[in-house]
Amino acid sequence: MKQLEEQKQDLSQRFQQLISGMNSVLVGQESAVFLAATAFLAGGHVLLEDVPGVGKTLLARSLAKSVSAGFKRIQCTPDLLPSDVSGLSIYDQRNGTFTFEPGPLFTNILLVDEINRATPRTQSCLLEAMEEKQVTIDGEARALPDLFFVIATQNPVEYHGTFPLPEAQLDRFMLCLNLGYPTAEQEVAILGKTLEPGSFEVLPVLSVEEVLLARESVKKVRVDDAVKRYIVDIAAVTRDHVELSLGVSPRGSQLLMRAAQSCAWLSQRDFVRPEDVKRFAPFVFGHRVVPKQRGNKVGHHHLIERYLSGVRVPV
Repeated sequence: MKQLEEQKQDLSQRFQQLISGMNSVLVGQESAVFLAATAFLAGGHVLLEDVPGVGKTLLARSLAKSVSAGFKRIQCTPDLLPSDVSGLSIYDQRNGTFTFEPGPLFTNILLVDEINRATPRTQSCLLEAMEEKQVTIDGEARALPDLFFVIATQNPVEYHGTFPLPEAQLDRFMLCLNLGYPTAEQEVAILGKTLEPGSFEVLPVLSVEEVLLARESVKKVRVDDAVKRYIVDIAAVTRDHVELSLGVSPRGSQLLMRAAQSCAWLSQRDFVRPEDVKRFAPFVFGHRVVPKQRGNKVGHHHLIERYLSGVRVPV
């Protein structure tokens, strides 16, 4: 028992080092870094939605480089094919057989840059992989690694040459985050770091095995029935609200609970507080609701934050 507790403490410290390393690279993005690291620990995928140049790709690369794991990057374009992502079978004339050549999907951490530039056909090849950790090619299901994490970026202000993500695709992401512009002081600090060689690089602090052990530990964080009911009550508000044409599904409730467990674990607690749920609800539910007056953005964090005030918090 003591050995397990020491192992848990060590893993917690490693994740704190991961967060600290990312914060040293991304100036003024402490909240986004914590949210992304929490989703990674919980086993969920992350969508970064913001204008170009604010650090979306840097956040994704920093998280990936903080772990000694396989890392691949896909730069999405309209001519990207599903086989470019998942791989394809190539005919070997010498043996008269087909040999499967895996695509970049077969890795531990996958960065999908500008995901909304890929066609719906190509986007759809990620659906099975993100939910079931497998991909079916030529009628055969091929398993992905136990540690499989997708972090995708998209630009919400571009319309030309983009294909909005369907609700089914958005539902595969645990969190949708936006970084925003830095303050004047933070931007001065960014300019200073730009002049320092290697200031935007991080060192790996976790192995694949340690991440998987930490994820198993997170699953043991206790969630009281009152907290579960609080999650369900928040989801229920979105299903009947006059402003929305689509509310949060039960999958959204499940992912919010997992994110709250991860948040509690990082705070070195073995139980979830309502504050954990309240902190993550806008980012887990914001991209799952569809307003009746739709825009080009998929994240509607402000709506969920407003709805939270009308849901009773358990004590």
